[in-house]
Amino acid sequence: MAAYETSRAAPFGAISIFRFVQSLGEVATRFSAWNDARVTRKALSKLTDRELDDIGLCRGDVDLIGR
Repeated sequence: MAAYETSRAAPFGAISIFRFVQSLGEVATRFSAWNDARVTRKALSKLTDRELDDIGLCRGDVDLIGR
């Protein structure tokens, strides 16, 4: 019966490239979350106090939404 070696070392630089691409993905995810929070805060800040009260928020809550 023959045995085959199925695990090989990764090519030179493959792990570094993988980590770099993974970090770019994390940066993109964080930027997207930051932008979503910014857009939400901007939309909420345009509402009147009456409209904010209708959805259960006050003016001070708007700053806390994105954090």
